[in-house]
Amino acid sequence: MTENYHELTRLIERLHRRFLDVLRAELTAMGITDINAVQALLLANIGDEEINVRELMTRGYYQGSNASYNLKKLVEMGYLLQGKSERDRRATMIRLSDKGLDLVQKIAETEEKQAVMLSRSDPAPDLETTRKALRQVERVWTDYIQYGTR
Repeated sequence: MTENYHELTRLIERLHRRFLDVLRAELTAMGITDINAVQALLLANIGDEEINVRELMTRGYYQGSNASYNLKKLVEMGYLLQGKSERDRRATMIRLSDKGLDLVQKIAETEEKQAVMLSRSDPAPDLETTRKALRQVERVWTDYIQYGTR
């Protein structure tokens, strides 16, 4: 059990890095050189929402200083729009610009392509079962962070 857990945690980390490598290759193929894979993933995670910057941290996607730097760069490069919340003038709201929405659409298309390639691999993995298992790991880790050991 411990061996499998140890391998799982290392695999999750490697897969994240490998996914960023794939995203970097796709950006290069599209001729996009002004942002990096982490910034592109940040845009994809925002999607078509208008979101409070703090919400990105709450969702567990990013840490404060890293997110602040990347958000600032994405605003400077025209991928994001930011403004004050109408409900709480202290809160900064962000949303994708047309340029950002266009890139997120292109990323979605490459994800579709990758999903098809994965489904054609032999043997094709059971993505539904894998997704459910990883969601369960996420829940256990989130509970551990919030409530400690049981």
